[in-house]
Amino acid sequence: MDELQELKSRMEQERPVLWDDLPDIALYMDQLISYMPRQLIRFDGGPALTPAMVNNYIKDGLVPRAEGKRYGPVHLGYLTAVVALKQVLTVRDIGALMGAGRALEKTPPEQYEYFRRALDRALTDTAQSIDPEAGQSDLAKMALDFAVRSYVNQLACQRILSILQPQEEKRK
Repeated sequence: MDELQELKSRMEQERPVLWDDLPDIALYMDQLISYMPRQLIRFDGGPALTPAMVNNYIKDGLVPRAEGKRYGPVHLGYLTAVVALKQVLTVRDIGALMGAGRALEKTPPEQYEYFRRALDRALTDTAQSIDPEAGQSDLAKMALDFAVRSYVNQLACQRILSILQPQEEKRK
């Protein structure tokens, strides 16, 4: 099935760029918004990020404030992680994860690289589970398998975050 092959191929090949390959010049908001869809796989036509979302993530402390009205690699790195994680986590949970990285005195490039490697592993593992030759009757089974894995991963993630967050609150 062509759609499954495309899905598998994109999951095998599309990745956020390395830290050193992020634009090293500061971007204005419209440039930032047009750059971000290159960082993550999307299948719908909607915007991956809007100026209002960026401003809200800054207000919520997930992304540092812009330097003037310009955004650099640090902003792109944080926004890449936030946009991906926002699909499955609350702003509070994302904040706890990022706070834990800062508490370990990890630099933004180190945090970004850890996120990028984790995403790479997850995309590779998922791509290996996609059978492009699956027939129509197998699609529901494949979707159920992915849904069950999502449930189990979400369950483990939520429990770990509940353990992590009291530690974060003690540090404040």
